[in-house]
Amino acid sequence: MKNREFSFAFILAIALVVFAQSGYSQNQKRIITKTDKFDFGAGGTLSLIGAPKGSITIVGNPKNEIEITAKIEIEAPTEADLNILAAVTTFVLQESTGRVAIMSSGTHNKLGDKKLWKKFPKTLLGLPFKIDYIVKVPRYCDLDVNGGKGDIDISGVEGTFKIASIESNTKLSLIGGGIAATIGSGTVDITMPDRSWRGNAVDVALANGTMTAHLPSSISADLDAAILKSGKIESAFVDWKPRTRTVPFTEQSMIAKAGNGGVPMKFTVGEGTLKLMRIAKPN
Repeated sequence: MKNREFSFAFILAIALVVFAQSGYSQNQKRIITKTDKFDFGAGGTLSLIGAPKGSITIVGNPKNEIEITAKIEIEAPTEADLNILAAVTTFVLQESTGRVAIMSSGTHNKLGDKKLWKKFPKTLLGLPFKIDYIVKVPRYCDLDVNGGKGDIDISGVEGTFKIASIESNTKLSLIGGGIAATIGSGTVDITMPDRSWRGNAVDVALANGTMTAHLPSSISADLDAAILKSGKIESAFVDWKPRTRTVPFTEQSMIAKAGNGGVPMKFTVGEGTLKLMRIAKPN
């Protein structure tokens, strides 16, 4: 009898959990697109603080302007709740001379209109939302990007990049300048031009996952590649030599002089795989 009572209680508990989850999954959804466009001179700095979840795509273009497209997805039990969330889930701009910051606003940080937050229902805190950004910037522009969980894609921009993300599949097409990037988990794919790269430093770190660096055969750099815990380096550059004869290459460490040396490049993976791939020469 006790076993039956226990079984019934267990089944009832599971049923309640399933019912609660099904109710959560039946939240109504709404997608909102918000845009903005304004003049912005080349050589300035764009700072972007993403939402806890959502992708970030930044593309260089020949115009001296910034164009923002944000796809905002919110969830809530009712239409009335969606209206409340729609008013506070957005992005906020902070502008100063030569610098603009795009900051995601939502229930995680309560930016924006303070009057709205004073009346905001506590029952709506913690509901899922995401913001996907597509931002067009001048070709010559510095970037400071902080993402949560979501893909990051940067191309066609020449400048100094600072990038950080908790979890991301990150794709970086480098033209010139410098880059310092730290990604928690996911993949990182870096491509450098097959000819001259007008850059001064590269430092990219991935805590867990796979990093792939596509490098030109003619590259000249002082390159440090390392696996900190577990995993291995896969290199297509069999012609590279150690910068110091007493420090040979291993599966987890390469301190190399590529070509004539020069520009410092550092690729680091905590746990995972680091691939150094050779870009095929065009026919």
